[in-house]
Amino acid sequence: MYATLKLIHATSAILTISGFVLRGFWMLRGSALQQKPVVRIAPHVIDSVFLLSGIGLIVVMHLRVMQSDWLLIKFTALIIYIVLGAVALRRGRTRNVRLTSFILALLTFAYIAGVALSKSAASWLTLIL
Repeated sequence: MYATLKLIHATSAILTISGFVLRGFWMLRGSALQQKPVVRIAPHVIDSVFLLSGIGLIVVMHLRVMQSDWLLIKFTALIIYIVLGAVALRRGRTRNVRLTSFILALLTFAYIAGVALSKSAASWLTLIL
């Protein structure tokens, strides 16, 4: 069960960030593709699978969220990523605000991935050093 959940979670992570990058590109170009129904619905489905598989991993691994600093930081960074993504793709009033939020969201996602791989708040630094 663990291997299956991990594969689903990793695949969902790749699909999530790939979709976000594509939608960010379309946002910056002012493309009408952003308004297509599949483009508006698919991210919610993928993100739900991503979140549910993450919760499944927590259950299968018997992790205690409140006692795992790296997991609490990962959840906090996830909330920051969601807010930045919403500003980048929908809520930002100017192109500069959307672009800045988009870049910060990408950096936050990279940080989350580093935390997930290293199981440390130091993220990629733990893996590099």
